[in-house]
Amino acid sequence: MTMVLLCSFAFLAGFVDAVAGGGGLIQLPALFLFLPHGATSVPAFVFGTNKLSSICGTAVAVIQYSQKVKLPWRIVYPAAATAFGFSILGARLVSALKPEFLKPIVVILLVFVAFFTYLNKGRPSWISRITANREVIYAVMTGAGLGFYDGFFGPGTGAFLIFIFVGFFGFDFLIASASAKIVNLATNLAAVIYFGSHGLIYYEYALPMGVCNVAGSIIGSRLAILKGSQFVRRIFLLVISGLILKLVWDLARVYRQAVP
Repeated sequence: MTMVLLCSFAFLAGFVDAVAGGGGLIQLPALFLFLPHGATSVPAFVFGTNKLSSICGTAVAVIQYSQKVKLPWRIVYPAAATAFGFSILGARLVSALKPEFLKPIVVILLVFVAFFTYLNKGRPSWISRITANREVIYAVMTGAGLGFYDGFFGPGTGAFLIFIFVGFFGFDFLIASASAKIVNLATNLAAVIYFGSHGLIYYEYALPMGVCNVAGSIIGSRLAILKGSQFVRRIFLLVISGLILKLVWDLARVYRQAVP
């Protein structure tokens, strides 16, 4: 029964992640909730299992999008390469520092992202476009900042990537989502290498979940390609709303525990 539940959530996570990011919002809590008693006593094992399962679906989504969507590789390649290195740096630093202090900041930023995404149904006109001769520089800066963030903390990385690609680079939501998947693939690969090299993955759960994550990813990416940018935008807003609610809930729980 445990495996059925985990695989079901992995399928749903793969679907959502392929469309607009945020699959970890579904899959990671499911792992903490449904893994056998004692298996979650070392959270790093749960994170490693989640990353291995997630990368399976992300890789398939990248293949699907690259075949059907014309991607701006001049921007995506440097962003992904930089994100890979900085994700490892963030993962190493997380053992020395507590990432919890980021939650209030992330909530505020996500509310900002949701607000402007809701107001702008097309490409936002409130941000000036990056000039062509500076695109690579800003792509590297994006990869460095969000790669480090993903390795150090993680929640909302896909949402921030899509927002930056739409708002600063002028992509539509479909191209932004596809581009974000490639950067996410790089950060997930870095995380899998890190967790795998330290033996922090439950392979008996990660591999079956990975298969289901792939199935969800195939359906999600094909539906996004078929329905187009506005469909991705609507799912994107739902994912951001869910992420905001979860982070606020986490903050409220910590506050309740701190107040006598």
